[in-house]
Amino acid sequence: MEAEGLDWLLVPLHQLVSWGAAAAMVFGGVVPYVPQYRDIRRTQNADGFSTYVCLVLLVANILRILFWFGRRFESPLLWQSAIMILTMLLMLKLCTEVRVANELNARRRSFAAADSKDEEVKVAPRRSFLDFDPHHFWQWSSFSDYVQCVLAFTGVAGYITYLSIDSALFVETLGFLAVLTEAMLGVPQLYRNHRHQSTEGMSIKMVLMWTSGDAFKTAYFLLKGAPLQFSVCGLLQVLVDLAILGQAYAFARHPQKPAPHAVHPAGTKAL
Repeated sequence: MEAEGLDWLLVPLHQLVSWGAAAAMVFGGVVPYVPQYRDIRRTQNADGFSTYVCLVLLVANILRILFWFGRRFESPLLWQSAIMILTMLLMLKLCTEVRVANELNARRRSFAAADSKDEEVKVAPRRSFLDFDPHHFWQWSSFSDYVQCVLAFTGVAGYITYLSIDSALFVETLGFLAVLTEAMLGVPQLYRNHRHQSTEGMSIKMVLMWTSGDAFKTAYFLLKGAPLQFSVCGLLQVLVDLAILGQAYAFARHPQKPAPHAVHPAGTKAL
């Protein structure tokens, strides 16, 4: 009787916790980018953030949505992918606007320098997705170029998935590629930090949220019995996050000495 009397409390409580976990899965992935987005807007400098992070997440989540058509998984993971795609497009829009604005400021300064008979500042030429120049891939001057690239990739991947949806091997490979790509999320930032021997411009809050979010996500995969690919790549993602935090700690303890007449690190080009 006592156990039955507690059912009225435990059942709705369990349902509430389940809803909370689902909401955390849907929206938790985008929370780490809020401090980075605010930092870029405040400083008007996007050099500390690698836009290749956006590329990795766009590819991973598009592939995950396509994987859902071949093997249905929990709806919160599907909605998470849709929201993450929108978030990465917003990040790309801001980074592109800031970079173009900084180039225009450099051009104005070059005009002033020319008037003073000083050395003119060179400004990067406009780069477009339709130029098909592999050397400038994902470094375009207009947000619409990124949108075109994402739509083209989605169209090609969607068409291949439509033709091969009945193949179990293809579907499982697609799911593995989706989560493996997402597991590589932090690699561009890891490489950029290593190349510059600095984490200046990178939001530590963002990486801490990456780590906590990925740990929660991996536990969610294990508890909910998600496809094995999800759990394995989730663990790999946590390891990459910890490596980036290790870089932040190491570079803070042993900061790189600036070379004479060197450009300030904030002005360097992010990967």
